[in-house]
Amino acid sequence: MYEYRKLTPEQKAELIEERVKRGYPPHAPPYPVKDKRLYLLTATCYEHQCYMHTESRRQQLLNMIFDRFGDGGDEEESALALTTNITICAWVVLLNHYHLLVEVVNFDALSDLFRQIHGVTSRQWNLEDNVTKRKIWYSWSDRAIRSERHYYTTFNYIHYNPVKHGLVTSPYDWVESSVNWYLQVCGRQWLRDCWVKYPVRDYGQDWDL
Repeated sequence: MYEYRKLTPEQKAELIEERVKRGYPPHAPPYPVKDKRLYLLTATCYEHQCYMHTESRRQQLLNMIFDRFGDGGDEEESALALTTNITICAWVVLLNHYHLLVEVVNFDALSDLFRQIHGVTSRQWNLEDNVTKRKIWYSWSDRAIRSERHYYTTFNYIHYNPVKHGLVTSPYDWVESSVNWYLQVCGRQWLRDCWVKYPVRDYGQDWDL
């Protein structure tokens, strides 16, 4: 269960220590672009239906993502995603789709991970809504991160996504997003500087509808 605000001060310190061990800056998102292993992953509900219309469903999905994208076993380890083979650098879960900015060691494992997550959530949400054989998920896609500017523009785009889709007026008001994690770890000024240096502009206008 990955909720930074619920971590103890000791757990937060361990998270920073883990970043340093892996060679990442303690208060900045990892950016090993030289390894060509960074991707923006997007998954969409079937026909853009808003099946994640409650905060509980969005949080359930987010928790499952961190558990399954982690080691799949130890909850304490999967809560600290930086210790796993798939590092989730930024995330947002909206009403009918979600975005993940990830570092991937084994790209071939992604299809199975999405299949597991989408299979479990489809079954549970159909049971909750008392329907059968309803298709919840459409597909997922990936976009390779090409440069430092592409990385941080994507980073900002993910956090701005709830505003883009008219759900809130400030990115900080959306719970199922990594922006408040970075607010706690890096500070508001760091996020502002990142936004000014890497503006979103028309990023995603042709594919994030």
